[in-house]
Amino acid sequence: MNVQYSHSASLTAARRARELAALREAVGRPEPTVDLLVVGGGVTGAGVALDAASRGLSVVLAEKHDLGFGTSRWSSKLVHGGLRYLASGSVGIAHESAVERGVLMERTAPHLVRALPQIVPLLPGTGASGASLVRVGFLAGDALRLAARTPSATLPRSRRLSRAEVLRYAPTVDAAGLRGGLVFWDGQLTDDARLVAAIARTAAAHGAKVLTRCSVSDATGSSATLTDELTGESFLLRASMVVNAAGVWAGEVADGITLRPSRGTHLVFRQESFSGLTAGLTIPIPGETNRFVLALPAPDDRVYVGLTDEDAPGAIPDEPQPTDAEVDFLLRTLNTALRAPLSREDMIGSFAGLRPLLDTGSGRTADVSRKHAVLTAPDGLVTVVGGKLTTYRRMAEDALDAVLTANGRSAGPCRTRSLPLVGAADRATLAHVKAPLRLVQRYGTEAVDVLAEAGGDPELLRPIAPGTQTTAAELRYAVRHEGALDTSDLLDRRTRIGLAPTTRDAALHAAESALAD
Repeated sequence: MNVQYSHSASLTAARRARELAALREAVGRPEPTVDLLVVGGGVTGAGVALDAASRGLSVVLAEKHDLGFGTSRWSSKLVHGGLRYLASGSVGIAHESAVERGVLMERTAPHLVRALPQIVPLLPGTGASGASLVRVGFLAGDALRLAARTPSATLPRSRRLSRAEVLRYAPTVDAAGLRGGLVFWDGQLTDDARLVAAIARTAAAHGAKVLTRCSVSDATGSSATLTDELTGESFLLRASMVVNAAGVWAGEVADGITLRPSRGTHLVFRQESFSGLTAGLTIPIPGETNRFVLALPAPDDRVYVGLTDEDAPGAIPDEPQPTDAEVDFLLRTLNTALRAPLSREDMIGSFAGLRPLLDTGSGRTADVSRKHAVLTAPDGLVTVVGGKLTTYRRMAEDALDAVLTANGRSAGPCRTRSLPLVGAADRATLAHVKAPLRLVQRYGTEAVDVLAEAGGDPELLRPIAPGTQTTAAELRYAVRHEGALDTSDLLDRRTRIGLAPTTRDAALHAAESALAD
């Protein structure tokens, strides 16, 4: 499993310019320039590019903004086993989620995903029937883990917690009337945007051309117009196959795609507001049987609280914004479990993302299936929508198989179920990487390369601003190897400093310096 990728995995401004120039030179030739064009650089698009490149196809991935710019960076950072889908009878989706969780944790990205205990405190408002329902659900989750063949050493089995154990995990839970709790273990990402970058860089190591700031228009099943958003220059790219993985913007790329975006909002707090939360705090939403608000510990001593599931009709914004009603709802539900209520004054930020759900008609978006769909147009253009972050790899595999079939093409077998991403290694190897744990959990075996960016200067290994542990060495690494082209790439996606606006402002100068270097 301990695959070492060479500098072929490095994404840089120079590489981008060189690869764009090579594609422009091919304009006018009658034969296709590339086997596959992938539209969209989110987790699914990056997954399609990796699947195709690792099967031996030539690949271009075109992303209008940056890797992980859209929905992929606005998740709860969970790699979950699909437990909630069992309650609605969606056994297939639940099993698929559990399998893909195991793939990430055991083989492809153990450096980015780790086990997270999630606790449900048994408060006075949780009756015996409600507690029994949760316990049965957790036992079903254990069965899913076993069916997915994920060992208990990776994800322990669920169990009952004592009152003292609940308060050790979550010191701010209201102790009055607390009867203990229940715990279930699931997967948590260090960072969703970093996962996208790792997938894209692994695709690049297998020969894919990963082009950010490159928009697509007039897409068909065999061509598209690419525009370099940095220069404004456009050219026609001929491809044997095209996959539309543009997420909530998929309908702008392909005709006939009708989506029903659903907005999921999170609030950002300092850890001190939760007195050291070390587990996911799972709080039932009053009046609901299968929906919860989660408080999740996060890097940089933060806690993310989410999430909502609200219809978001109308134009698709580049960066969705939480509504006041959603903020109030999350605070109100959160406070049903806390000893000392939190308010807007305690928040240090917030964020919202749009789920690319297929429009299935009436009903709440919370009840719309999360099963992904692969749609093939008459001209062979394949669109993949729906799904969720955990199942990106399966979505990518299905999309690639569909576009190969639609175009009468063949390729090697899918390898992504066992193909490690850049930085991945087994946990024993990761434990011996000579770098701080925080860096190993973000970069895996590449943590030593991040340290090397400091060149022996200890100043480059110190935090660049209050409220973050990010160093100048990490920013330099993002520019030299991870395709960061501007300060937003650095502060909002390669790191998540931007989720706290005050910290972002303080770190801006360091980001500018890294780009200048």
